[in-house]
Amino acid sequence: MSVPADAARLALGTLTVLPVRPPRTVDRRVAGLAMALAPLAVLPLAAVAGLAVWAGGDLGAPPLLTGLLAVTVLALGSGGLHLDGLADTADGLAVPGDAARRLAVMRTGDVGPAGAASLLLVLMVQAVAVAGVLDREGAGAAALTAGLAVVVSRGCLPPACARGVPAARGDGLGSAVAGAVPVPVVVAVTGGLAVAGFLLDGGRGVVGVVVALSVTALVVFRAVRRLGGVTGDVLGAVVEVALAGCLVAQVVGG
Repeated sequence: MSVPADAARLALGTLTVLPVRPPRTVDRRVAGLAMALAPLAVLPLAAVAGLAVWAGGDLGAPPLLTGLLAVTVLALGSGGLHLDGLADTADGLAVPGDAARRLAVMRTGDVGPAGAASLLLVLMVQAVAVAGVLDREGAGAAALTAGLAVVVSRGCLPPACARGVPAARGDGLGSAVAGAVPVPVVVAVTGGLAVAGFLLDGGRGVVGVVVALSVTALVVFRAVRRLGGVTGDVLGAVVEVALAGCLVAQVVGG
């Protein structure tokens, strides 16, 4: 099995609920390429989310209801994995003590106050932002914007896994992908996202990419300081926070 095929299977199997066979080999090259392919791997999910926004708007559903529907579709399409990561990361970062204690809290799987609040707030921001875009731009344009935001949020994974970003643990998904994406690949992916944002949504699209990358940098910086590096949970948090940031930028950007 070739490296690209294994990387594609890892990306699809990790980021979506699409039924794919697991990769035969997961090494640093496969892991790095899988993260680089993340924006492409979620194109089906982006299309379904965009379709949900278009259908809700075209049928005259209340914008907020349509936003909630789009958020639900994304949660189901990713198996809730990123939301679980967001909750665990929020709980871990909120715990006093050393990195070992914070990581232990993240492993328990229980959702604490910080995790529950983070889930509620981020999902609300995402849904309300989709509603705002729909109310301003109409069904067709809002569907395109929502799909773009999904791709951009997953496109923030390569920067979060760029060379030099450490893993917080020696096992798990985070250890496989942390620091696995070469910097030139990160530059190429982020540049491609900016171009796509401009072509699909003009200046607001570019601003959305910049905001998503900025909040990604903040989450990764905080994780390195508090946890010693990134984990699979942290990467899930990156996806959800970047999605919220990108969508908000579309609303407040004019």
